[in-house]
Formats: sequence, structure tokens, C-alpha cells
Amino acid sequence: MDWRSIRELLYDSLKLIAVIVVILFLMIYVVSITQVVGSSMKSTLIDGDVLILSKANYRFFDIKRGDIISLDYEDTKYLIKRVIGLPGDTIEIKDNVLYVNGNIYEEEYLDEGLEYPDFFLSDLGYDTIPEDMYLVLGDNREDSLDSREIGLISKDNINGKIVLRIWPLNKISTF
Repeated sequence: MDWRSIRELLYDSLKLIAVIVVILFLMIYVVSITQVVGSSMKSTLIDGDVLILSKANYRFFDIKRGDIISLDYEDTKYLIKRVIGLPGDTIEIKDNVLYVNGNIYEEEYLDEGLEYPDFFLSDLGYDTIPEDMYLVLGDNREDSLDSREIGLISKDNINGKIVLRIWPLNKISTF
């Protein structure tokens, strides 16, 4: 092997290492792929849907009501839920109607005819949602492990915003 071949091999190896480092950086700090497990977000998202999670989104933008997020729950289990309550909000659900700060909040994404129990923020021991805390609910309110059971979610436990469904191919969509 001559010096030129060795130099080309080293150059190609360094390019490959650089590509791997960039991909790892993106996967750790910018985006990742996640999958829906269960029916708590039905019918917006269903079991098996593959999603792109933007980890960097909330470093630059505020969390908004209606955002679909991934959050840490019990060490290694991730949940996908919708942000309903923001810091300073009062939340209640009466007769299948969501009230945010005393006003009806329309939720077109919910299936019609769902029956779920009334809920008041005071059930969790709060008058208003504290700073850096969020109330999250699944779209399938009859069958969802969400803030009604696990309490408010700290901003530190939010992994990022779901921005794109990539599978199944016939349901590719942005959020």
C-alpha cells in the first residue's frame, strides 16, 4: 500500500466518523423517532404510529396549549399526551366539556360520544397550575394515563414536541 492509498483511507474514515458524530448529535439533542404504544391518543394517534419528536423545539419556543408532547414517566417509560393546561391556568372538565380559565375550550380532535368523569384542578390540590408545570391529557379521555392520575408534569420531564407522523405512510402528517 502506498502513502496515497493510506491518506485516502484515512480521509474516508474521518468523513464517516464526522457523519456518525453529526447523526448522533442530531439524535441526542435535536430530533428522535418515537412510537405510539396504546390507545390513549386515539383517534389522533393510534397504536404503532411512528413519530418524529423535536427535542430542540422548546429551547426556542414556548410550550403551547394543544401541543402533542412526549414526556418521561417512571424512569424509562415515555408517554405521548396533549398539553391542555399552562402555568397560571385553571382547568375543569364538567359534563364532557373542558373549561380553561372558566371558558369552554373546543376540542375538535376528540371522538364524539366519549363519556369521561368530571375533573377539577383542585382534585390535584391546586387552584392554578404553578410555574413550569403543565396539565396533559390523552385524546382518548376514557382510557388514558394522564395528569388526572399522575398529576401535573414538570417542564423538565417534557422530552419535546411531536412534529410529524411518518408511519403509516398513508397518514403522514404534521402537528
